[in-house]
Amino acid sequence: MSAPKRRTLNDLKSSDRFNKPAVREAYELTRLRFRLAEAVRERREELGWSQEELGRQAGMTQSSVARFEHGGTEPTLPTLERLAEALGLILNVEMKTPPDTETDAQRSLSPV
Repeated sequence: MSAPKRRTLNDLKSSDRFNKPAVREAYELTRLRFRLAEAVRERREELGWSQEELGRQAGMTQSSVARFEHGGTEPTLPTLERLAEALGLILNVEMKTPPDTETDAQRSLSPV
């Protein structure tokens, strides 16, 4: 028996289920967790590693990797750093103004 096809965030967003307000609200609350989890799982699979192997490389248990990949934990920065290093990735954490938000200074410089 083959394993069921994994669903991605794009699968969820394109489903009828995503149009339900409660689902959208829950998604917004966990969006970053799921994005991180998906990136880790995809990279692990690219490398051909099991969760157990990633755990060994990152100094974590297989069950911790599984919980992370299913979005079941709120990871700390040290955990993200260990996972990124083990997977050969660069962890980049930033805070910035959303692209559709203008500052008062930008608005005052814009021609009318």
